[in-house]
Amino acid sequence: MPIYVDESGGLSAGAMTMAGVEIEEDAARALVARFRAITGLRGELKGSRIDLVQRALVLELLERFGGRTRICTINRSQLGQRVQPRDFDVYVALLTQLVDDWLPETGGCAKFVIDAGRYDALVLEKVRADVAATLEICGSADMIERHRSPGIQIADVVANCLFNLAIVSGRAARIQQIVAPFLLSHILREAPLRAQLAPSPATSVRSNPGLERPVVR
Repeated sequence: MPIYVDESGGLSAGAMTMAGVEIEEDAARALVARFRAITGLRGELKGSRIDLVQRALVLELLERFGGRTRICTINRSQLGQRVQPRDFDVYVALLTQLVDDWLPETGGCAKFVIDAGRYDALVLEKVRADVAATLEICGSADMIERHRSPGIQIADVVANCLFNLAIVSGRAARIQQIVAPFLLSHILREAPLRAQLAPSPATSVRSNPGLERPVVR
Protein backbone atom coordinates (compact mmCIF):
# COMPACT_ATOMS: atom_id res chain seq x y z
CA MET A 1 0.00 0.00 0.00
CA PRO A 2 1.49 3.39 -0.92
CA ILE A 3 2.54 5.88 1.75
CA TYR A 4 2.10 9.46 0.56
CA VAL A 5 4.35 12.08 2.16
CA ASP A 6 4.14 15.86 2.44
CA GLU A 7 5.37 18.49 4.87
CA SER A 8 4.07 21.76 6.28
CA GLY A 9 5.82 24.78 7.76
CA GLY A 10 9.47 25.40 8.50
CA LEU A 11 11.54 26.48 11.49
CA SER A 12 11.24 30.10 10.35
CA ALA A 13 7.48 29.68 10.87
CA GLY A 14 7.95 28.04 14.28
CA ALA A 15 7.70 24.34 13.40
CA MET A 16 7.87 21.80 10.62
CA THR A 17 5.64 18.74 10.37
CA MET A 18 5.79 15.83 7.96
CA ALA A 19 2.93 13.40 7.40
CA GLY A 20 2.93 10.00 5.77
CA VAL A 21 -0.53 8.74 4.78
CA GLU A 22 -0.92 5.03 4.07
CA ILE A 23 -3.87 4.53 1.75
CA GLU A 24 -4.58 2.63 -1.44
CA GLU A 25 -4.19 4.73 -4.59
CA ASP A 26 -7.79 4.15 -5.69
CA ALA A 27 -9.04 4.98 -2.19
CA ALA A 28 -7.07 8.24 -2.17
CA ARG A 29 -8.56 9.17 -5.51
CA ALA A 30 -12.06 8.29 -4.29
CA LEU A 31 -11.56 10.26 -1.08
CA VAL A 32 -10.61 13.44 -2.89
CA ALA A 33 -13.45 12.94 -5.40
CA ARG A 34 -15.94 12.58 -2.54
CA PHE A 35 -14.53 15.68 -0.85
CA ARG A 36 -14.94 17.63 -4.08
CA ALA A 37 -18.51 16.40 -4.52
CA ILE A 38 -19.48 17.50 -0.99
CA THR A 39 -17.64 20.83 -0.88
CA GLY A 40 -17.61 21.90 -4.51
CA LEU A 41 -13.83 22.27 -4.39
CA ARG A 42 -12.11 22.98 -7.68
CA GLY A 43 -8.39 22.69 -8.07
CA GLU A 44 -5.89 21.27 -5.63
CA LEU A 45 -6.85 20.13 -2.15
CA LYS A 46 -4.50 22.05 0.15
CA GLY A 47 -4.52 22.21 3.94
CA SER A 48 -3.83 25.93 4.22
CA ARG A 49 -6.76 26.78 1.96
CA ILE A 50 -9.62 24.81 3.53
CA ASP A 51 -11.70 25.68 6.58
CA LEU A 52 -12.09 23.80 9.84
CA VAL A 53 -15.18 21.86 8.82
CA GLN A 54 -13.46 20.76 5.62
CA ARG A 55 -10.42 19.60 7.58
CA ALA A 56 -12.70 17.47 9.73
CA LEU A 57 -14.30 16.05 6.59
CA VAL A 58 -10.92 15.00 5.19
CA LEU A 59 -10.13 13.10 8.40
CA GLU A 60 -13.57 11.48 8.52
CA LEU A 61 -13.13 10.35 4.93
CA LEU A 62 -9.59 9.15 5.67
CA GLU A 63 -11.00 6.79 8.29
CA ARG A 64 -13.85 5.74 6.00
CA PHE A 65 -11.51 4.88 3.12
CA GLY A 66 -9.12 2.86 5.28
CA GLY A 67 -6.24 5.30 5.58
CA ARG A 68 -3.91 5.91 8.49
CA THR A 69 -1.17 8.41 9.12
CA ARG A 70 2.12 8.95 10.91
CA ILE A 71 3.26 12.51 11.60
CA CYS A 72 6.74 13.62 12.64
CA THR A 73 7.11 17.09 14.15
CA ILE A 74 9.83 19.47 15.28
CA ASN A 75 9.16 22.76 17.07
CA ARG A 76 11.71 25.57 16.94
CA SER A 77 11.33 26.20 20.68
CA GLN A 78 12.49 22.64 21.41
CA LEU A 79 15.92 23.20 19.87
CA GLY A 80 17.24 25.66 22.41
CA GLN A 81 19.78 27.02 19.91
CA ARG A 82 20.45 30.57 18.82
CA VAL A 83 21.47 29.41 15.37
CA GLN A 84 18.89 27.12 13.81
CA PRO A 85 19.65 24.12 11.56
CA ARG A 86 19.10 24.52 7.85
CA ASP A 87 15.53 24.05 6.72
CA PHE A 88 16.71 21.30 4.37
CA ASP A 89 18.47 19.39 7.17
CA VAL A 90 15.27 19.47 9.21
CA TYR A 91 13.30 18.23 6.21
CA VAL A 92 15.67 15.30 5.67
CA ALA A 93 15.65 14.35 9.36
CA LEU A 94 11.85 14.34 9.49
CA LEU A 95 11.60 12.28 6.30
CA THR A 96 14.21 9.80 7.53
CA GLN A 97 12.38 9.24 10.81
CA LEU A 98 9.04 8.90 9.06
CA VAL A 99 10.43 6.21 6.73
CA ASP A 100 12.16 4.40 9.60
CA ASP A 101 8.98 4.39 11.70
CA TRP A 102 6.84 3.00 8.87
CA LEU A 103 9.16 0.19 7.78
CA PRO A 104 8.60 -2.24 10.70
CA GLU A 105 4.86 -2.16 9.98
CA THR A 106 5.37 -2.91 6.29
CA GLY A 107 7.75 -5.80 6.70
CA GLY A 108 10.48 -3.61 5.26
CA CYS A 109 8.64 -3.38 1.95
CA ALA A 110 6.97 -0.04 1.27
CA LYS A 111 6.21 2.35 -1.56
CA PHE A 112 6.80 5.99 -0.60
CA VAL A 113 5.38 8.73 -2.81
CA ILE A 114 6.86 12.08 -1.76
CA ASP A 115 5.90 15.63 -2.71
CA ALA A 116 8.41 17.09 -5.17
CA GLY A 117 7.55 20.74 -4.70
CA ARG A 118 9.74 22.09 -1.90
CA TYR A 119 13.30 22.13 -3.21
CA ASP A 120 15.31 22.03 -6.41
CA ALA A 121 14.73 18.84 -8.41
CA LEU A 122 18.38 17.74 -8.30
CA VAL A 123 18.52 18.07 -4.53
CA LEU A 124 15.28 16.16 -4.11
CA GLU A 125 16.54 13.42 -6.39
CA LYS A 126 19.39 12.83 -3.93
CA VAL A 127 16.86 12.65 -1.10
CA ARG A 128 14.72 10.21 -3.10
CA ALA A 129 17.76 8.05 -3.85
CA ASP A 130 18.69 7.94 -0.16
CA VAL A 131 15.18 6.80 0.76
CA ALA A 132 15.20 4.24 -2.04
CA ALA A 133 18.52 2.88 -0.77
CA THR A 134 16.85 1.90 2.51
CA LEU A 135 14.24 0.01 0.48
CA GLU A 136 16.62 -1.75 -1.91
CA ILE A 137 15.51 -5.25 -0.85
CA CYS A 138 11.84 -4.48 -1.34
CA GLY A 139 10.03 -1.22 -2.00
CA SER A 140 10.38 2.06 -3.86
CA ALA A 141 10.52 5.82 -3.42
CA ASP A 142 9.12 8.24 -5.97
CA MET A 143 8.64 12.00 -6.06
CA ILE A 144 5.70 13.67 -7.76
CA GLU A 145 4.15 17.13 -7.78
CA ARG A 146 1.38 17.43 -5.22
CA HIS A 147 -1.26 18.61 -7.68
CA ARG A 148 -0.88 15.30 -9.56
CA SER A 149 -1.37 13.08 -6.51
CA PRO A 150 -4.57 12.86 -4.42
CA GLY A 151 -2.61 10.94 -1.78
CA ILE A 152 -0.05 13.71 -1.36
CA GLN A 153 -2.85 16.26 -1.15
CA ILE A 154 -4.36 14.29 1.73
CA ALA A 155 -0.95 14.20 3.43
CA ASP A 156 -0.70 17.98 3.01
CA VAL A 157 -3.98 18.48 4.90
CA VAL A 158 -2.84 16.24 7.76
CA ALA A 159 0.59 17.88 7.98
CA ASN A 160 -0.96 21.35 8.00
CA CYS A 161 -3.36 20.41 10.81
CA LEU A 162 -0.48 19.28 13.01
CA PHE A 163 1.58 22.31 12.01
CA ASN A 164 -1.18 24.57 13.36
CA LEU A 165 -1.11 22.63 16.62
CA ALA A 166 2.69 22.82 16.85
CA ILE A 167 2.78 26.61 16.53
CA VAL A 168 -0.42 27.08 18.56
CA SER A 169 -2.07 29.11 15.82
CA GLY A 170 -5.36 30.92 16.26
CA ARG A 171 -7.13 27.80 14.98
CA ALA A 172 -5.21 25.36 17.17
CA ALA A 173 -7.93 24.85 19.80
CA ARG A 174 -10.54 23.91 17.22
CA ILE A 175 -8.12 21.75 15.25
CA GLN A 176 -7.16 19.95 18.46
CA GLN A 177 -10.81 19.04 18.95
CA ILE A 178 -11.01 17.83 15.35
CA VAL A 179 -7.94 15.59 15.48
CA ALA A 180 -8.36 14.29 19.05
CA PRO A 181 -10.57 11.27 18.24
CA PHE A 182 -8.30 10.26 15.37
CA LEU A 183 -5.25 10.40 17.62
CA LEU A 184 -7.07 8.25 20.18
CA SER A 185 -8.02 5.69 17.52
CA HIS A 186 -4.48 5.76 16.07
CA ILE A 187 -5.72 6.80 12.65
CA LEU A 188 -3.24 9.62 13.32
CA ARG A 189 -0.01 8.91 15.18
CA GLU A 190 2.34 11.74 16.05
CA ALA A 191 5.94 11.60 17.24
CA PRO A 192 8.51 14.35 17.85
CA LEU A 193 11.74 14.34 15.91
CA ARG A 194 14.26 12.19 17.76
CA ALA A 195 17.42 13.17 15.87
CA GLN A 196 19.75 15.83 17.25
CA LEU A 197 20.22 18.56 14.66
CA ALA A 198 23.42 20.60 14.58
CA PRO A 199 23.18 24.35 13.90
CA SER A 200 24.59 25.52 10.58
CA PRO A 201 25.84 29.10 11.00
CA ALA A 202 27.84 29.11 7.78
CA THR A 203 25.26 27.64 5.45
CA SER A 204 21.66 28.46 4.75
CA VAL A 205 19.10 27.29 2.24
CA ARG A 206 19.37 30.56 0.35
CA SER A 207 23.17 30.50 0.21
CA ASN A 208 23.31 26.97 -1.14
CA PRO A 209 22.93 27.06 -4.93
CA GLY A 210 21.48 23.56 -4.93
CA LEU A 211 18.45 24.56 -2.89
CA GLU A 212 15.53 26.83 -3.56
CA ARG A 213 14.12 29.05 -0.87
CA PRO A 214 11.52 26.88 0.89
CA VAL A 215 7.87 27.79 0.78
CA VAL A 216 6.14 27.70 4.18
CA ARG A 217 2.91 25.75 3.90
